[in-house]
Amino acid sequence: MCDLSIEYRPVASLRPAIRNSRTHSDAQVAQIAASIRAFGWTNPILIDGAHGIIAGHGRWLAARTLELTEAPCIELAHLTPALKRAYVIADNKLAEQAGWDKELLALELGELKTAGFDLDVLGFEAVDLDALIHEGSGRDDARTKARATLAEQFLVPPFSVLNARESGWQERKQAWIEFGLRSEEGRDAQLNFSMSAQPPHVYTAKNAYEARVGHRVSWEDFLAAHPEVRAQTGTSVFDPVLCEVMYRWFSPPSGVVLDPFAGGSVRGVVAAKLGRRYVGCDLRAEQIEANRTQWADIGHPDDPAPVWHCGDSRNIDQYAQGIQADLVFSCPPYADLERYSDDPADLSNMGYPQFREAYRDIIQKSGGRLKNDRFACFVVGEVRSREGAYRHFVSDTIAAFTEAGLRYYNELILVTAPASLAIRAGYAFKTSRKIGKTHQNVLAFVKGDARRATQDCGEVVVETDLFPETRA
Repeated sequence: MCDLSIEYRPVASLRPAIRNSRTHSDAQVAQIAASIRAFGWTNPILIDGAHGIIAGHGRWLAARTLELTEAPCIELAHLTPALKRAYVIADNKLAEQAGWDKELLALELGELKTAGFDLDVLGFEAVDLDALIHEGSGRDDARTKARATLAEQFLVPPFSVLNARESGWQERKQAWIEFGLRSEEGRDAQLNFSMSAQPPHVYTAKNAYEARVGHRVSWEDFLAAHPEVRAQTGTSVFDPVLCEVMYRWFSPPSGVVLDPFAGGSVRGVVAAKLGRRYVGCDLRAEQIEANRTQWADIGHPDDPAPVWHCGDSRNIDQYAQGIQADLVFSCPPYADLERYSDDPADLSNMGYPQFREAYRDIIQKSGGRLKNDRFACFVVGEVRSREGAYRHFVSDTIAAFTEAGLRYYNELILVTAPASLAIRAGYAFKTSRKIGKTHQNVLAFVKGDARRATQDCGEVVVETDLFPETRA
């Protein structure tokens, strides 16, 4: 009989299984971390005799997110290699076979809610909680049914809040990623490793390095000592589901999309897969080349190939000469929040007053290439000055489009997973009262008549199978 006693092992010493087929989204890891904070360690990590994780990868990721130094473990050194590989699958699959007594579950959830308990730590989405409570209590949940119907019609409900944490959104996003989207390619090491939002495992590596050297080090010094970290992306990449939603809602099925700040491949690839012609512009030649290479790898001959121009977005009217766009859609650089290149023409290298003037000029020229009775959408977020106050980037964007002759029509809030914010927000709040930001603003404008623009967009068509050619 083997010894199955629980021992605490250093989190840094544990190694994930190389062929673990179970995935854990940032949102799920955040939920597991919240559970550990609320209930403590109630389920140990199972490891082999060499500190390799057999079961408990999600708990291990949550421990790193919480910056815990130790985790309770049970060593299963007696398992053969074949048994270990089988157990990794069985541990996850067997849990899926369980069901719920919905009446009892609804009773428990309702009483916990009445008692003021935070139901978020239970792992359910807010919509699912409402549905379970109402369904189990025997009440007709018309709101949940209506929400499901709206999602079937419009991909996600056309509400002012878009929740990228929901399971349906995450599953759709994973489908796009598995199709082959690699938006991080073409970005240099400095950009891939965003100085403002590192992943949890990078914080762990930096903390360990500082402990070894006995003092704090800058990110530049840390990267110089650990060049392998540069391969791990921490920069912002565009959400393909948000992109799909905006295309389906605000552009005709065979329309032309103009993107003055192209950046990575996502907006171009998603446009092509949805039958839209895409024309984008970006200053960095290596980014454009990476985008074109990616399309060559995953594009389908029947799809309209995206066009990426390499050049200064202040000349977007020249690159889009002859183009009459059905949608202007982009995610501009957030001033100097992320530095994209050393080129003086790069907007991210400019002081904010100069940046704002160039930004307004680009929006003016982009709006000039937009047809009448059409929409424009920009994804933006507030950015802080070096002194810590917001620069009014959102309102500057609205003002720029208004000056270009478009009317401010919709504001949507994209709620995103907190990821490493759980590590950073506490210190920032204690020292400065700065609030951790988990949303972006999606601003929609209309040029001309909104009703005619809506009619020209046509019915929203939601395809359940996005990539039929990959399943032939």
